[in-house]
Amino acid sequence: MRRIFRIGTVAALVLLAAGTLQAAELSQKADRLHVSGMLDGSAAREFAGRLQQGGVRVVVFEDALGGSADVAVAYAQAIQAAGVETEVVGQCHAACAYAFLAGRSHRFGEGDQVNALLIPVAARPGAQELGTRWRGDAARQTLAEFTDVDAAAASAVPAASAPSSPARGSRRWQPEHGLLFVSSPTLFGRIYNTYYCDGSQGRDFTRCELLPDADPRQLGIVSD
Repeated sequence: MRRIFRIGTVAALVLLAAGTLQAAELSQKADRLHVSGMLDGSAAREFAGRLQQGGVRVVVFEDALGGSADVAVAYAQAIQAAGVETEVVGQCHAACAYAFLAGRSHRFGEGDQVNALLIPVAARPGAQELGTRWRGDAARQTLAEFTDVDAAAASAVPAASAPSSPARGSRRWQPEHGLLFVSSPTLFGRIYNTYYCDGSQGRDFTRCELLPDADPRQLGIVSD
C-alpha cells in the first residue's frame, strides 16, 4: 500500500493507536455529552439515561477506540431515539463509528487535532458501493454484518476470554480492517480523505491505501 499521511497526521494516529484502551467515560458540558474510551458496555445504561432525560443536543465521541458490536447497537438506538447529533473529535473506531452514524446529523470536530473514523468492512468497496453504503438501510446492513461477525467470534471462545471485537480468525472482518475517513487541519483549512486499510498494516495506518474521489462529506459520512 502507498504511504498516505503528512508527518503530523502520521504522528497523531500512530501515537493514539499505541495507547491503552480504557472503559467508556462520560462527561457533559452544557448540551454536549462527551464519550471517550472503549464502548464496552460499562457506561451504556448511564448513556441512555442521560439522553432520555433530555438536555443533550450533541453526542461527542472523543478518542473512542472500539468496543463490542452489541454495545454499538445499544448506543446507536439511544442516539436515534433521542434524535441528537453526533460529532467525532480525535479517533472513533469500529463500534464507535457505527454509533456515530446513528446521529440525526454527524460531523467531524474543529480544532487542530486529526479526526479519524474507522468503519469495519468485509472487503474493499467499489466506487459505486462506496457512494451509497452509508445512507439509510445500506448503513444499517453494514452494522448488521459487523454485529453478526462479533457474535460468531464471541461464541467460538469461552465467555471469560471473549474478545470485545471480532476475533482475528473472522473471515469477514479483522481488527484495523476497514475504511478510514480522515479530517486533517492545514494552514488553508481542513482536508478530507478516505483510505482503505486491509488489516495487514496493524495499527500503522500510514500504510493504508488512499481512495480517489472519496471525500467523506460527499459520501454522507459527515455533514459538514
